[in-house]
Amino acid sequence: MPRLLVLRHGKSDWDADFATDADRPLAPRGRRAAATIGRHLAATGPVPDLALTSPARRARDTLTLTADAMGWGGPTRIVDALYGRGPAAVLDELRTLGPGEETVMIVGHEPTWSSLIGLLSGVHVRFPTAALALLDLGAGGWVDMAADSAELVWLVTPRELESSGAPGGGD
Repeated sequence: MPRLLVLRHGKSDWDADFATDADRPLAPRGRRAAATIGRHLAATGPVPDLALTSPARRARDTLTLTADAMGWGGPTRIVDALYGRGPAAVLDELRTLGPGEETVMIVGHEPTWSSLIGLLSGVHVRFPTAALALLDLGAGGWVDMAADSAELVWLVTPRELESSGAPGGGD
């Protein structure tokens, strides 16, 4: 049964020197938060079979830091549809995934991520930086994704993990 991990990039550094929005780096807080999420995934799972990331630097760096913290070296792809487009473009990309890709992590941006979660699960969420959600796509799989076709299993933030003492949060 396919599962989708939705990860928003960590807090970015608006004071850094960058040429375009896509070049904006992570702030130190965003780097720490990405590692916290990675430690949490290492402790609790699920482990992705594949990760897709926006081409924006802050998303790519979030994926790298998360993967490093969880000790994961699986396949990754940079996907233009995950940057500056809406949920429909993301769904089109996800529908191309094959049956061997059971758990896929996508790393990108707001407001697309909360809109995507709301569309798929019917649950409207606040999705702060470095938040991670798990969606269960049910028996229909990638190709059959549609409105209200998924269940939001959980949503965590680095702040919640750190304050609760949950796995990965206190390290």
